Amino acid sequence: MQDFFNNVSRYPRYFITITLGIFFFLFDKLKPLLNKPVTAIALIGLIIGTFVFLFLTLQAMLGINPT
Repeated sequence: MQDFFNNVSRYPRYFITITLGIFFFLFDKLKPLLNKPVTAIALIGLIIGTFVFLFLTLQAMLGINPT
């Protein structure tokens, strides 16, 4: 039973490692775009727009009303 809990406790570490790897990879690829002000503003706007879209979509899907 101890082996089972040892194996299960590894999964959050793998998840965090993979997630951080993806973020570092994406940041490394998008870093040259931040050198020019126009592309930096467009990139930041795209990222904020994506998060707002996801937030509003999940809010509507889950039926959460901010009142």
